[in-house]
Amino acid sequence: MEDLLVVIPARIGSQRLPEKPLREICGKPLICWVVEAVKRVTSNILVATDSERVLNAVLKLGVRGKLTPSELPSGTDRVYYATKDESFPFIVNVQGDEPFVDREHIEAVYRALKSGALFSTVATPFKSIGDVKDPSMVKVVLDKKGKALYFSRSPIPYVRDGEVKPKNYLKHIGIYGYRKEALERFVNWERGKLEELEKLEQLRILENGEKIYVSIVEKDSFGVDTEEDLKRAEKILCGEV
Repeated sequence: MEDLLVVIPARIGSQRLPEKPLREICGKPLICWVVEAVKRVTSNILVATDSERVLNAVLKLGVRGKLTPSELPSGTDRVYYATKDESFPFIVNVQGDEPFVDREHIEAVYRALKSGALFSTVATPFKSIGDVKDPSMVKVVLDKKGKALYFSRSPIPYVRDGEVKPKNYLKHIGIYGYRKEALERFVNWERGKLEELEKLEQLRILENGEKIYVSIVEKDSFGVDTEEDLKRAEKILCGEV
């Protein structure tokens, strides 16, 4: 995967979890857990952040970092800003709050790009109905060719008749792949109504008539967005679960 660059956007100003990238899990900043997970897959890593403290933390791990403006509207916009001068044809965005990102996720996204997809991501079947109802866990529905029809914080599809089963729902995992030219196209599109309502940046792609290929993976993951997520991650990463 020498033609692939993994970019980790890490904004310091999270509203739900202040200074999220630097929040410690087992004595180590969250962003460092993410970097170390990606390093198990590739050494081509760039952290894009608006914080010198985050930058200093990741430089100690031997990866590259780049300062970006705070006011960029999304993680993907931050990825684009950081990679404008990079020559890699394939870029994968691993969000800076995903310490459980796995080799399976990155390789699946990469394979889709190599096969011709402009945009790609991954999803896994839900394990519980409680998670399906959680708006912080994004649902995705696909067409018969594995392309995303829609992403939502609401449970989709709606089951009119019969029992609601978690296996009928797909959970989106926060990793995106782009061809370099597709990433530039993304940032030149205006934010659409659906993106604004759901607060899901990937909807900008669908609203502009492009396709996102979604690979189904076995390995689950979750982002650290709240204090509850942080406690859950601590139990797993500190070996308590």
